Amino acid sequence: MTDARNAPARFKDLCLDAVDHQALADWWCAALGYVRHGSPDGAEPDPRWPVPIVDPAGAGPLIWVNRVPEPKTVKNRMHLDVSGDPVRLIALGATLLRRPDEDVHWHVLADPEGNEFCVFTPDE
Repeated sequence: MTDARNAPARFKDLCLDAVDHQALADWWCAALGYVRHGSPDGAEPDPRWPVPIVDPAGAGPLIWVNRVPEPKTVKNRMHLDVSGDPVRLIALGATLLRRPDEDVHWHVLADPEGNEFCVFTPDE
């Protein structure tokens, strides 16, 4: 077993790219129950800067929503897996990409900017 303290890297944060990073940060806050992480000095951040969002309970990872100039055009090579209700996520603005079938037992959705994520219902 590898000792994580001696590994060449360790997990830090998750990052999502978005053309409208402000709106996507708000969407993920609503979807996950996250909140925007304010600056330590209380200053209002530059709206062009990445938006950090956090789990107020401290259980989930910090997610940075980064502004990029181009829209998403190809399938993600890395994605989020969440536990939740796909119907409620679709009502918030997610798009259904795939229902559970004989090959996958979860829903595949996309956030409003097209970033794919998998949704496992609590009984899965």
